[in-house]
Amino acid sequence: MSETTLSVFKTYKLYVGGKFPRSESGRVYEVSDSKGQWLANAPLGTRKDTRDAVQAARAAVKGWAGTTAYNRGQVLYRVAEMLQGRREQFAAEVALAEGIGNKKAAALVDAAIDRWVWYAGWTDKVAQIAGSSNPVAGPFFNLSTPEPSGVIGVVAPQSGTGFSFLGLVSVIAPAIAAGNTVVVAAAADAPLPALSLGEVLATSDLPGGVVNLISGKTADIAPTLASHQDVNGLDLAGAIAAEGPGAAVELEVLAADTLKRVIRPAADQASLDWTNAPGTERLLSFLETKTVWHPMGI
Repeated sequence: MSETTLSVFKTYKLYVGGKFPRSESGRVYEVSDSKGQWLANAPLGTRKDTRDAVQAARAAVKGWAGTTAYNRGQVLYRVAEMLQGRREQFAAEVALAEGIGNKKAAALVDAAIDRWVWYAGWTDKVAQIAGSSNPVAGPFFNLSTPEPSGVIGVVAPQSGTGFSFLGLVSVIAPAIAAGNTVVVAAAADAPLPALSLGEVLATSDLPGGVVNLISGKTADIAPTLASHQDVNGLDLAGAIAAEGPGAAVELEVLAADTLKRVIRPAADQASLDWTNAPGTERLLSFLETKTVWHPMGI
């Protein structure tokens, strides 16, 4: 009997609506590390998969946006707890995806966990900086309050320091902390941290459909998100600035047809450092302001 055994590489699935469906294409693609070593198989998501994910995200909007801000914070904190328990796994995946040492990868995972906690703390505080009580000339209360935009399409970071996981968390967490749901086009060359995140979210308290993760060709997935009429905003964190299919210029044009709010990508993706302090820009980008007039009592 031969002592040689065949390596069985893990075949991941999409994460849509809180479940793990196979891609509609029925196909997978090989994911390799920075040295070209085969790591696993990732599903080759299609336009149909993306549309299904948008449908799942839309179905989850009412429940998630209607959850109290305090409870949303508890859910995000629970995600951080679950990640802490799988820290070593994620550190290994980040190290392979980005070609860095285990110690540095572990530091990036720790930063990602901290980022979930940071945004968890903002959920019940963002209304205090995005809302206001407005002075008016008359016997009225005039109150402005922020509300989530709805479904947000995200092109995950494709490069930069800590892009594969910390960058991913840095674009997902603020959107859902504000009460939105998201559909994410994972980094095509480094999708494993995103697909593994789906496994964590499925075992946390996050309702199905709030986060949906699609791997595959960005040139197929991103334009579908940009043109979809049921997507309310677009974060182009990982879109390339050059022209071509799936590039930022094309995506912005498609988004304009349906009046989406868009976060534009950085001019130089490679110089991005996702370890920098996040700030509140992304937290506030996909909030709408609702102003209410109410007569004062006598």
